[in-house]
Parts: sequence; C-alpha cells; structure tokens
Amino acid sequence: MSETRRSLGRPGLYAIVVVGVYLTYLVLRPFLVALTWAVMFAVLFHGMQAVLVRRMTPGRAAGLTTAVVGIAIVLPVVVLVATVAREAPQITDRVKETSQTAPGQIQLVWEKVRAKSPVAMPEDPAEIIAKAQQRAMTFLTSRASGLVTDSLATLGNLGVMLFALFFFLRDGDKLGKQLRDRLPLSEPDSERLLTQTRDLVTASFGAGAVVAAAQGTIGGLAFWLAGIHTPVFWGIVMAFASILPVAGASLIWLPAGIWLLLSGEIGRGVFLLLIGVFGISMADNVLRPMLLTGKTSLSGFVIFFGLLGGAAAFGLIGLVIGPIILVITAQLLDFLRRPTIPNETKVAETTPPKRGLFTARTSR
Repeated sequence: MSETRRSLGRPGLYAIVVVGVYLTYLVLRPFLVALTWAVMFAVLFHGMQAVLVRRMTPGRAAGLTTAVVGIAIVLPVVVLVATVAREAPQITDRVKETSQTAPGQIQLVWEKVRAKSPVAMPEDPAEIIAKAQQRAMTFLTSRASGLVTDSLATLGNLGVMLFALFFFLRDGDKLGKQLRDRLPLSEPDSERLLTQTRDLVTASFGAGAVVAAAQGTIGGLAFWLAGIHTPVFWGIVMAFASILPVAGASLIWLPAGIWLLLSGEIGRGVFLLLIGVFGISMADNVLRPMLLTGKTSLSGFVIFFGLLGGAAAFGLIGLVIGPIILVITAQLLDFLRRPTIPNETKVAETTPPKRGLFTARTSR
C-alpha cells in the first residue's frame, strides 16, 4: 500500500514542483536582470573574495568586494559625465561653426538627389528638417517622464544587484556546492560544466573590455585623422558606447561621417565611414569571437551568433549569457548522448537485483 501511495504521489509532487517554480519565476521576474548581473560579477570577482577571506571574515570580505564592484560601475559613468561637461563648450562652438557652411552644401546635395529621384521631392530640404525636428521634439517630450522613470529603475536595479552580490560572494562556496548536488549529472560532469561556465563568464567580461578599448582607440584616431575636434573625448564616448548591444559605437561615428558628407567634406566623410565599417565595427566582430573561442569547445561561428542572438534576446546582459547558454546546451546534449550516467552504472552494479516476476522466470 505504501509503494502504491508513493507511485501515485510522484506525479502530484512533480505538479507541485512545477507550480512552485512558476510562482518563483513570477516573484523574481522583476529582478532577473539584476540577479543575473549579480551572478556574473560574483563569478568574476570570486578570486578577490577568496584572497580577502584569508585576512578577514567572509562578510567583511564580501562587503569590501561589493564596494569595489559598485565603484567600478559608478566611477566610469562619473568620468564620462565630467568629460562631457568639460568638452561641451568646444563641441557647441564646433557645431555652430560647421552649421554656418552646412546648409549650402546640404542644398547642393539635395538638388542632385532630387534631380535623379523618380519620386517627387520638395525643393527646400529645410521643410523635411523642420518636420524631423518637430517629430524629434514631440518624441523627446513624450519620453521625458519615461527617461526619469528608466533612470530610477536603473538605480533600483543597481541597488538590487549589489545587495544580491553581497550574499552571492559571502555564500558563494555553499551555493556552488548546492548547485553541484542538485544537477542531474555525475560529479565530474557537474564540475566540468561549472568550470567551463565560469571561464566563459570571465572571458566574456575580458573580451568586452578589450573590444571597448580597441574601438575607442580606433575611433579616436579616426576622428583625429579626419580633423574632428576633441578626438580623445569622442574615443572615450565610443568606448562606452561599444558595450551597447547591436548599435554600439556606430551611434557616434556613423552620424559624424554623414555630417561630414553633408557639410561638403566628402573625402573626410568617406574616410570616417570606411574606418567605422572596416575598423571600429570589425574590431567587435573579430576580436570578441576570437577571444572567446579559446575558452570553449564551440567554434567562432557559434560564438558570433551567440553574441548577436543573446544581445537581441536579452539586451546588454545577452552579450555575456548568450554564449553561455549555447555552451551549456551543447554540454547537456553531449551528456544525453551517453547511454548511462557513471554514478547510475555504479549503483546498478552494487545494488542486488530485486526478485520480481521476470527475475523468477529467468532464474528457472
């Protein structure tokens, strides 16, 4: 009777677990991005936590490491804002100087395009510019309150991330052991999967830093060679913009190149656009997969689409978890190819066979 109750209760237990997992997802859904970042930073700064634990308590070590992570996130933003404030007057003067000669060049280009266009176009491009400005102002006005809300939400997520990071760092070893014990894999397979995931997280952050530095350097040099004022400032801005998914540093160099073309600086505009396409953008498309390929058995082709697909599906965090998802999935598929799990084989060999209906018939 007890065996029957257990067998009948197992589906009910599965149903309760599924409901519990779903309800847990609903509770944690507003904080999934923050928690994911916390896990990533906990993996990245685990070495620092381990060194500090030798000299102080785990709680104090976790607090100090969390403070370092918070400063590492906030300080670059403060530097960028200060740089913008310092360079803003020069940028404004340059825009005013360029705008005095740009309308004539824009009119000349407009007339050439209008003469070859099969579709009727207005004679004065100022009409389109005025309409575009009006639409832009309307859009910005409608999004002003949303911008404030998003800024507050970002600060809230940062606070949640740092709060969770403290506990992940303090209890990291215990949580890691619990995760290994709950994975339906053998101990060596669980250890290999977690090790590869940790290496890939570290490599993803390292690759992001290298790509940002490369794009900022190439962009700053390109702006300097193109004769654009404050190239160091624009290089720093492109380095920060490179962490944005999909568009990245093109948010800076593409408008600059188009503005040079419309201003009559055809040579400099074409030069900047070529450097942007084949230099700045290619640094991301080449360096990141190259740096990540050595950390996993997946090819650069898969890593490349893991980065793009992850960014498209999850935003900025997708640049990190996109390749990780592909790596974990590939490992799990490899585990499924095996006929049995080693631990199960050992248990089957050491456990005496149960005497049942078919065993009795075979023994005869």
